[in-house]
This record gives sequence, structure tokens and C-alpha cells, in this order.
Amino acid sequence: MKHKEPRRRITASDVARAAQVSRVAVSRTFTPGASVSEQTRSKVLQAAEQLGYRPNALARNLNKS
Repeated sequence: MKHKEPRRRITASDVARAAQVSRVAVSRTFTPGASVSEQTRSKVLQAAEQLGYRPNALARNLNKS
């Protein structure tokens, strides 16, 4: 019986690489009210959907403390 390797969580860096944008552009895309061009937003959202990325709300809240 083969053991399945645990799936690695998709990160914002993975999305940035796939969308060919910066990690900051990914962060700004998922930050309400942040300024990002429509072209960049579209690329990031498309890459995020293809990879199955979901922003981590717990990690986002750590930054606000």
C-alpha cells in the first residue's frame, strides 16, 4: 500500500509565481480597498483559482496586532 504524501498548502508566493507578479501584488489583491491594477488583479485571481489558493485569515490577523 502506497502512502500518500501530505498536500502542501498553496501560498501567496505560489500564486505570485504562477501569475508572474510580486508577492506584494498578491497580498494587495486580497486586501479590501488596496490599490492594484485591474490587469494584475485579474492575473492574480485567475492563478489563485487554478491553484486552489485561499488566503489564511489567521495569518492576516497576526499582522494587524
